[in-house]
Amino acid sequence: MSSADGPLRDRTAQATAEESVRAFLAGDTAARALGITVSTVAPGAVTAHMTIRPEMLNGHGNAHGAALFAVADIAFAMACNSHGRPAVGRSCSIEYLAPAFAGDAVTAAAVERSVAGRGGIYDVAVTRDADGRLLAELRGHSRQLSGPPSA
Repeated sequence: MSSADGPLRDRTAQATAEESVRAFLAGDTAARALGITVSTVAPGAVTAHMTIRPEMLNGHGNAHGAALFAVADIAFAMACNSHGRPAVGRSCSIEYLAPAFAGDAVTAAAVERSVAGRGGIYDVAVTRDADGRLLAELRGHSRQLSGPPSA
């Protein structure tokens, strides 16, 4: 393989990532209902955004953990599906570090840490856009499927 093949492979991987994430987001009704948008995509990495709405608050008046988990989990899902092969979450753990409030714009940056065989490990940092404060950290384990998910 010549050195010229490297840039071509990189462009192909990027195009695959962009198309995979576009299609995934188009089919994800939960992401659309939550108002999640995506700003950056690369093979194994996605940056997603969401604004905390009043109906996402818990009894203490701050963002429900489920809202922060949702944006982190959706970023994780798009990152592990960015290689053009269907993948699902096998397990996730999350640490909540600081509160978010109604009106806060938050960003979930998912990064692939490892892929071995059909399994992958991804880290997602959820931050508040206004001050960059780290709100939550999610670690997700994915599993590539041998075909499309079945009913």
